Amino acid sequence: MRAWRRSAAVAIAGASVLAVVLSGCSPQGSVSINVPTQVDAPLPEATVTELQAAVTSAMTATGSTGAIVGVWAPWSGTWVSGLGTQGPGGAEVTADLGFRAGDVTGAMTCDVLYRLAADGTLSMSDPVTTWVSNLPGYDDITLRQLCDGTSGLASYTSVLDGVTANNPERVWNPRELMTYGIASPRTNAPGAAFADSATNFVLAGLAAERAANEPIAQLIAERVTEPLGLDATGLPDPAPADPADASLRGYWSQQNAEGAWNCTDPRDYTDMSSSYGGAAAGAVTNITDLGRYAQALATGALLPAGNDRFAAPVPVGGDQPTWFTSAGGAFQAGSLIGQYGSMPGYLVGAFADPTTGMSVAVVLNNSGGDKTTGAWLAWELAAIASKAPAAQGQTAPQAGLPWTAEQMRDNINSKAICAAPAG
Repeated sequence: MRAWRRSAAVAIAGASVLAVVLSGCSPQGSVSINVPTQVDAPLPEATVTELQAAVTSAMTATGSTGAIVGVWAPWSGTWVSGLGTQGPGGAEVTADLGFRAGDVTGAMTCDVLYRLAADGTLSMSDPVTTWVSNLPGYDDITLRQLCDGTSGLASYTSVLDGVTANNPERVWNPRELMTYGIASPRTNAPGAAFADSATNFVLAGLAAERAANEPIAQLIAERVTEPLGLDATGLPDPAPADPADASLRGYWSQQNAEGAWNCTDPRDYTDMSSSYGGAAAGAVTNITDLGRYAQALATGALLPAGNDRFAAPVPVGGDQPTWFTSAGGAFQAGSLIGQYGSMPGYLVGAFADPTTGMSVAVVLNNSGGDKTTGAWLAWELAAIASKAPAAQGQTAPQAGLPWTAEQMRDNINSKAICAAPAG
């Protein structure tokens, strides 16, 4: 398996609601980066029409009333927009609203671990039991395996999603979440295979806290969001609250006893405790920060050159394409690196190409559907944006992606929980 491509450290600089320009440094952060300069122009109208159609189609399939999307193609232009409404008959969605980052949080938690490893505070080869107490019999799992997704630990969400659906304001202790995860049968032997599990990142967060003697929220702030200038991003207090002062409303369609999805009046989960996601999925963000973070993650901006975070990617599964792999708390899809997932109310996807600088970020405001929809939609948007014509004086990159936009839309529609309204 080839190693993931890495390039110089990166960040994405400032934005407006309608257009966001990515540049080589951040005036607010301390991380300097070197990627292709972003053209200060909107994407061509024809490209935007395709992108908007992709998002609108995914909104229909997931029962989402609203979405926020950002696409940055350095050689061509940008498109950042809110689509739809805050709910049936609600206010229009704007691009500056905050939302929950979902599983992107886990990548940030692994950023922290790898930075602690670079500082010599810990080693990614350390058994998790070195840093997390009361885990007898788990010394065969390393910190690296937690971030790679190969620990074999089951996810606590499979047990607790129903509890959270009924009581989203409940505040969870991370060790309580950990207990539910390790109480379930292991999915595989450590290091044998990838298995998606929020328990991995909760344990990674506990390990980071013990090693650095600081709360994980503070570690993410000091070692991720502040260096990158991500002012709207962080792991909030566990008290129930909206993601931001101005938030995208988040919904979660549920199935009834007959298996039919409630697509007309799903419950609002905007106001809930971030503690259910914690170090795995509890962070909040906005679309500008999310696109910027995706680019920083893909290029290894926060880590020393030559680090081995993405050196040994593992297949996501035997039924998945060979170009879809996992390592270091992130996923690789062709030339893209990023994360995707969900938190009650939101489906999220954020990926970037470390060579071309292209970045895509998207959030849908209904988490009832398949969580992979966040990835599929990001990849559909990337397939469209990768073919955007070059602006005057620019040269479009030659490399393509190993999928088409149509294939990703078919994937989304195959998992649709809602249909377009009649008429």
